[in-house]
Amino acid sequence: MPSAKPDRARPPLGPIVAVVGRPNVGKSTLVNRIAGGRGAIVQEQPGITRDRTTHAAEWRGRRFAVVDTGGWTPAWAQEPGALDAAVAAQSEQAVATADLVLLVVDATVGVTEEDAAAAEWLRGIRAPSVLVANKVDHGELESELADLYRLGLGDPLPVSALHGRASGDLLDVVVSRLAAEGAFDRPPEPTGEVPGVALVGRPNVGKSSLFNRLIGEQRAVVHEQPGTTRDAVDTVLELPDGRAYCFIDTAGLRRKKAKRDATEYFSTLRTAQALERAAVGLLVIDAHEPISEQEQRLARQTLDAGCGLVVVLNKWDLVDADRREQLDRELDRLLGFLRFAPVVRTSAISGRGVNRLLPTIHAVLDQWLRRIPTAALNDWLAETVAKTAPPLDAGRAVRLRYVTQVAVGPPTFRVFTSGRIPPSYRRYLERRLRERFGFEGTPLCIGVRIRPRWQEREPATPPGRPGSREYRSR
Repeated sequence: MPSAKPDRARPPLGPIVAVVGRPNVGKSTLVNRIAGGRGAIVQEQPGITRDRTTHAAEWRGRRFAVVDTGGWTPAWAQEPGALDAAVAAQSEQAVATADLVLLVVDATVGVTEEDAAAAEWLRGIRAPSVLVANKVDHGELESELADLYRLGLGDPLPVSALHGRASGDLLDVVVSRLAAEGAFDRPPEPTGEVPGVALVGRPNVGKSSLFNRLIGEQRAVVHEQPGTTRDAVDTVLELPDGRAYCFIDTAGLRRKKAKRDATEYFSTLRTAQALERAAVGLLVIDAHEPISEQEQRLARQTLDAGCGLVVVLNKWDLVDADRREQLDRELDRLLGFLRFAPVVRTSAISGRGVNRLLPTIHAVLDQWLRRIPTAALNDWLAETVAKTAPPLDAGRAVRLRYVTQVAVGPPTFRVFTSGRIPPSYRRYLERRLRERFGFEGTPLCIGVRIRPRWQEREPATPPGRPGSREYRSR
């Protein structure tokens, strides 16, 4: 049974520091070192990071956001049909919104043509930049950094992101440069947290396309190759009515036997972490393909995380009449336990039906945070038990004394009984609870607390009440 959890996901706060560079120079390792965690996926092979991801950081009381990007390559070095152009575009967008840029180079290799092109690009747009010479694991390598001066970005800062060498000196420079640029002088962003909305599904069902359509920009890399997204990508969207959501694009989850490397493992872990901090999960299904066991497992994982749930049938423009009938049967047979969840039919490419997603998320979130008065719950409980009494427990009748709601997000109830009740009767209580109060799109947690039978006895008559010895002696 999922437990109640915070209903918010924190948006990025403070000035923005973008970390850019060619592939496999240690950008993600440096981001983890600055942020003080393992938020970015790190592997020895190049090209692991593709989308730009934001991580909170703090140094000497100053809070800022550090943005990890994929490897930037100039146009002449990009392979036709590959992801290089899309990944480079994400890096360029990160630089365009950053207050400070860290250009990371590999000190053990020296200046490459890609490094020179990146430095020329940053000089051309006059972006406030700091040159970081990574992989300087010992002092002997510092004497070989003279060649980096020809990049024209000032003194290179030798660090070792893997071992943490000189990372404090780098953070001192970052904070001082941000202060010099006036980034800390701007009014602080709102510290209130916003509900998280996680998009989950199999690979290549259109999650990133739908994510980009919802937020109105090319925030996530989209490609025909399955498994393009590897990390969770957060974007806060503020709506005209004052509401705000933190949309989280996640990696597509494959079958367990298809997980072959550590990247798949960490992608799966990031998706699970995204669900833990989300309030609502969008289960994106390719309506043109048959529903499989993966959708069942993802739906159960979303409910177990305590998230509200919306079923999104994407690529609806490819569905014909025969497929619609087949899809209805698959939904009833394989996802019958999600009958309480609303279904939205969309096409991320054409935008069809996407405008219905936000009102549906509003409604599910309101139900996720709904609280029912105790008096109304006990009236409902009396009617429910009168219609169908609970089964006997060890040959004795079970009394359902009262019920109360103990938490929201998701709605959590506690029923006080005189004995055990089987799971079938709990499902009956949940069904009757939904019939009375709705709770569309949100899981319900119904716990049972058993009171010993000796506690059910009527207490002794208080002194001075009719029937007591004190009353009769008057």
